[in-house]
Amino acid sequence: MNSAATLKLPENPQLFGNALPQVIKAMVIVNGEVITQTDIDQRLALMSIANNQPIPANEIDQLRQQVLSNLIDETLQIQAAKAEEIEISDNDIDKTVERVAGSAKQTPTQMAEYLKSRGSSIRSIRRQIQGEIAWRRLQSKKIESGVSVGDEEVQAVIKKMEASKGAEEYRVGEIFLSANSSNDAEVQANMGKIFNALQQGGSFIGYARQFSQSSSAAVGGDLGWMRPEQLPDELGGAIKQMRPGMISQPIKVTGGYSIVAVQDVRKILTADPRNSVLTLKQVSISFPQGTTRAQAEPTLSRFAQSIANIGGCGGAEKVAGEYNGEVVESDNVKMRDLPPALQEMILQMQVGQATRPFGSVEEGVRTLVLCGRDEVDPSAPSFDQVYAQLNEERVNLRSRRYLRDLRRDAVIDFR
Repeated sequence: MNSAATLKLPENPQLFGNALPQVIKAMVIVNGEVITQTDIDQRLALMSIANNQPIPANEIDQLRQQVLSNLIDETLQIQAAKAEEIEISDNDIDKTVERVAGSAKQTPTQMAEYLKSRGSSIRSIRRQIQGEIAWRRLQSKKIESGVSVGDEEVQAVIKKMEASKGAEEYRVGEIFLSANSSNDAEVQANMGKIFNALQQGGSFIGYARQFSQSSSAAVGGDLGWMRPEQLPDELGGAIKQMRPGMISQPIKVTGGYSIVAVQDVRKILTADPRNSVLTLKQVSISFPQGTTRAQAEPTLSRFAQSIANIGGCGGAEKVAGEYNGEVVESDNVKMRDLPPALQEMILQMQVGQATRPFGSVEEGVRTLVLCGRDEVDPSAPSFDQVYAQLNEERVNLRSRRYLRDLRRDAVIDFR
């Protein structure tokens, strides 16, 4: 769990998106199972909700085709799991629905109403969860059991990392779409649409979950920390030219196209202040509904002055009391879990100092007081961590091949 979550930092919760038509008609039949126009439209609406913005009108038709392709894959994955007698109970799905709803501070019932009001449905998200669970369990049964990683391979990687001390590694996200000679142009165009949407502020994690055909889709495309040489040459060369927060143009790779995002950069086995673990107090104040920025300005100015002279971590409660605010204390906060702008401020701070005020009049203004900072000594990853990474890479490659075979053998009737 992200240890910064207890601070409830602002993430712009406003959502957009118009309701889509609820006209049911068969679009495609996959091994006898129907995918309707409603299925497609509701999944598109779900993507719009996840990305906090509407889908541009000129991109809907092309993205609808990609959603259909993903729904076909999802259907094949669920069918293949059933064929292997892998059961996904309603209780399995309910647990994930409760977790998703809880992260949005809703009950499942409230989330169902919310999705319905924005053109999607709880059925659509349950189907997506079913597909993710089915694919994970199918991979475990059919693929992971056949993947082997030798001890010598793991030790070789660890030695290579130790020899690479000081070299840069990258926290990488990926959106991958498979392509072949018959659909290359269409997939390339779809990737272009996704790239444009990301450039306009779309959520990389949201698009990865909804569109990516890599096994990392379930975790928002997160590949973890990677060195360029661990990636295909095309991707490794691209990330070397990128800084945190940058997203690549679609890149042609074996089997399709990828968009990569660099989320962070660090040096291997080298001390980095961003690896620090923090103890923080958050002081937050709120304003009555309808208060304008001009009306709040005098209070904001006094609050900024108060926190500039907070007098150490022990002064947080006193300042909060002066403004009828509240204090939330959080231990073991990884600096890298904080928004980049707050990281930059805290890097320059001494224990006992506070950040500049941040937030909004509508949602509350807050500051973080630095109460403690523990440096983390860099060390090589453990044998188990390296083993897991090598295993995941091989499982991902075989999963792509397995899904390709499922597509090849399927009976798909387009209507």
